[in-house]
Amino acid sequence: MNLIQQKNIILKSSRQFLADAIFPDSQEKLPLIIFVHGYKGYKDWGAWEVMGEQFAEAGFYFVKFNFSHNGTTLENPNDFVDLEAFGENNYAKELDDLEVVINHFKVQKEVDSQNVILLGHSRGGGISVIKASENQSISKLITLASVSTLDRFPKDEAFENWKRDGVYYVENARTKQKMPHYFQFYQDFEKNKGRLDIEKACENLRIPALFIHGSTDESVPVSHSENLRHWTQDSQLIIINNANHTFGAKEPWQGTQLPNDLQEAVRASAVFAKRKD
Repeated sequence: MNLIQQKNIILKSSRQFLADAIFPDSQEKLPLIIFVHGYKGYKDWGAWEVMGEQFAEAGFYFVKFNFSHNGTTLENPNDFVDLEAFGENNYAKELDDLEVVINHFKVQKEVDSQNVILLGHSRGGGISVIKASENQSISKLITLASVSTLDRFPKDEAFENWKRDGVYYVENARTKQKMPHYFQFYQDFEKNKGRLDIEKACENLRIPALFIHGSTDESVPVSHSENLRHWTQDSQLIIINNANHTFGAKEPWQGTQLPNDLQEAVRASAVFAKRKD
């Protein structure tokens, strides 16, 4: 199958960011899958590129992108070279970025604009739930190892220190960078608390949803996806036995094959996304 790949398309919300598209050379309009990366993630992390190729080979127009404030830049899309931007990130900015991505790609000539699917990983899953409840263009929702709450901030004394100092740092286990989080992140969450309520967003969903989680997720317990399933009317839950938070993928990813657990997640996602309702 001949695949068409478009790398590092420049889009703009509050600032410029990059997106990729990969899709089969086809005369038919293709369903659009938009992949939404998670915390400390980026579009080319690990096996996401291979995952995109698999979705394209399955007949989808697949898009992945870097959030505008994820710490990468146009020149360095795979490295956290702009920690100031990372510290200024918040959920409202991520929702704005995702809106720009949806609006740009749903009107591409190869895309079936009536068939737009969000696929969110981890925190990107939570963002995808909220966007799917807001944007009438979305026809299906899939999450991988999603959170069921965006209230994932320091508590008690750590919170008071954050409020006093205006910043707290999280070490990136892979790069050893100290990643800043400015207090504006929490203030933005408080200001938009109603909008950022994932439980309420699930209750408002009127589209089919699939929640996939690994049974041995070390970062987000399975209970988060169980919550999503419980709150969402037309939904199903798949638990992949012994899968971790990234379904066996890691950075860097060598080779052209997906890890078995991620392969299983992709297969289940493709079947669900092609389902006629």
